[in-house]
Amino acid sequence: MTTKTPKKKWSGKVTETSNALDLEKDIFDSPDPVKIADSLKRSAEKSKRKKGTPFQSAMSMLTFYINRAGKNLDASQKKVLENAKNELRKAFGREPVHKS
Repeated sequence: MTTKTPKKKWSGKVTETSNALDLEKDIFDSPDPVKIADSLKRSAEKSKRKKGTPFQSAMSMLTFYINRAGKNLDASQKKVLENAKNELRKAFGREPVHKS
C-alpha cells in the first residue's frame, strides 16, 4: 500500500514566500476590517519590492487571499475581509464601493 504525500497548493506557497509584501502574521484572521486594512496599507507603503502603487499591491494581496481561501473561509470571516476592501479604499483616500 502506498501513501500519498499531500500536495501543497501553489497559492499557499505564494502567500508564504511572496516577495511583494511583508504581512503581519495572521492578519487575515483578524475580526477587525480596519485593522486588516491598516496593516495592509503599512506593508504596501513600506515595501520596496512591490509592483504598481501601494493601493494596488494591498488590494491585490487582500483579493488574492479571499480567492485563495475559497470554500474554506467561513462566512463571517469572508464578510470581514470583504469589508476590509472598503476600509482599504478609505485608508488610501478612495471612495468605498456601495453594494445595492
